[in-house]
Amino acid sequence: MNNNHPVLASLGNVLQADQIAVSAKSKAHYRKGWRSGEGDALAVLFPNTLRELWEALKVCVSHNCIIIMQAANTGLTEGSTPSGSDYDRDVVVINTLAMDTIIPMGDAEQIISFPGATLHQLESQLKLASRAPHSVIGSSCLGASIVGGVANNSGGALVKRGPAYTELSLFAWVNEKGELELVNHLGIDLGESPEEIISNLESGNFNRTIEPTDKVASAKDYVEKIRDVDADTPSRYNADESKLYEASGCAGKIAVFAVRLDTFNVPKRERTYYVGTNDPNTLAQLRRHILSQFDNLPEVGEYLHRDIFDIAQIYGKDTFLSVKHLGTQRLPKLFALKGKLDQVFNNWKFVPNSLTDRAMQFASRLFPGHLPDRIIQYRQKYEHHLILKMSDDGIGEADKYLAEFFKDGSAEGDYFVCNADEASSAYLHRFAAAGAAVRYQTMHEKELGEIIALDIALRRNDLDWVEKLPPEIMDKIDKQLYYGHFFCHVFHQDYVLKKGVDPKQLKKELLSILDARGAKYPAEHNVGHLYKAESQLQKFYQKLDPTNTFNPGIGGDSKHKRNCSCCL
Repeated sequence: MNNNHPVLASLGNVLQADQIAVSAKSKAHYRKGWRSGEGDALAVLFPNTLRELWEALKVCVSHNCIIIMQAANTGLTEGSTPSGSDYDRDVVVINTLAMDTIIPMGDAEQIISFPGATLHQLESQLKLASRAPHSVIGSSCLGASIVGGVANNSGGALVKRGPAYTELSLFAWVNEKGELELVNHLGIDLGESPEEIISNLESGNFNRTIEPTDKVASAKDYVEKIRDVDADTPSRYNADESKLYEASGCAGKIAVFAVRLDTFNVPKRERTYYVGTNDPNTLAQLRRHILSQFDNLPEVGEYLHRDIFDIAQIYGKDTFLSVKHLGTQRLPKLFALKGKLDQVFNNWKFVPNSLTDRAMQFASRLFPGHLPDRIIQYRQKYEHHLILKMSDDGIGEADKYLAEFFKDGSAEGDYFVCNADEASSAYLHRFAAAGAAVRYQTMHEKELGEIIALDIALRRNDLDWVEKLPPEIMDKIDKQLYYGHFFCHVFHQDYVLKKGVDPKQLKKELLSILDARGAKYPAEHNVGHLYKAESQLQKFYQKLDPTNTFNPGIGGDSKHKRNCSCCL
């Protein structure tokens, strides 16, 4: 480590040498986004404790550094890495994955999560208490962190839960005077000074009884909101002011030390239905009826178009098989190993790009077909696919309604009740779809252009939910791939472009069409460096980070420091 830089010399007083990465090789993985985006950084830090995190922040702030907080780096909009080299100060990335403690509160009705704990880790831990987290394996990555989900208002596949949200957190911010402060809004007495608060939290020296509070630890209003199928606005999206509160939606504009979140009851029974149709209106009517008329909302309602079904069947097969046969517990480490191997191979000029992806794609072809026969038959017959999971009393409601809905032929399409293998395969296929477009583009990079990946929220009353693009745009696209969280009306839309197409210009044209439809974007992956933040979101960021110390440039904002002391 080169200690000549004053920041590095000071950091060496609070962290060990192996906790400070300064070489190009050791920083490479942490400066580059999961899908896209990368930038320069003076160092990447790996604190092992909350106290080390606090001391590292103090050093960075005192040396006027830009701070970028990062956990698993699984974001899809370049929001957890540096972006470019046009910052006006030294950039320091702080990776929080080592601080992965999860503390149950009460009888595990709530938990406190440290910044590096993952959603998969939480799901596994809560199984012992017969409880469930806000989200389960969703659209993108197995390694996604709990705090990252809260910071990005992530939603996910569970219909009743809404965006990850809490008003109870412990965080550090830089105030208008440029001073670092620790704010304890966990709703728990941990002491007065930052050192005392952090010490008591890390040692578990506090009362774990859940005391009454007027602050919520989940989006308790979401069921009412999603049931309002006549509303002219989306049910959830990143710039929704009602879900911007300190750590919730902060997008790395503060340093989150811990969040407190609700957990949920595990259903006694579940049943999965596979619905297929060639008429989008069939699914629109089904959605409206279930949301407005059922006493019990679905657990899951995931949509796949036939085109992404086909791409995922080929280019997501290795992901499907890995999860099915290796289990979810091993995969985060395997994907981390893949990332490190990619770093090494990318430095070897004689090795083709994305060697590990190419090897995994080749290996997947050696295995037989992995999808059950009835699902394949529905792919042949139907363009639009819905995976619907009901639980407990909702099963009877769904059995009766679906039988009547498709009985007389007035609704085009059909459904079947999945057995255990079909249900598991349907969900794994949907999960594999999220990375399949990237793999497809990677395997055909010589013939294809780039990918535009949008996550959008349609209005709750929008019956005309299928996108119709004009011919002049269609001519520029090789594949348009649609999938998403159907009852929330949140869709992931991946466009694989033809060679030579300007992705920035085409993205403007696509967003203009969405504006005309009254859609909001992004819906759950946050603005990062790929979207322009709406005015209310910009104001929220500036309130959290008045000096522009944390993650500057996201949402199209300036990367330069703001001097707010002159306004006091």
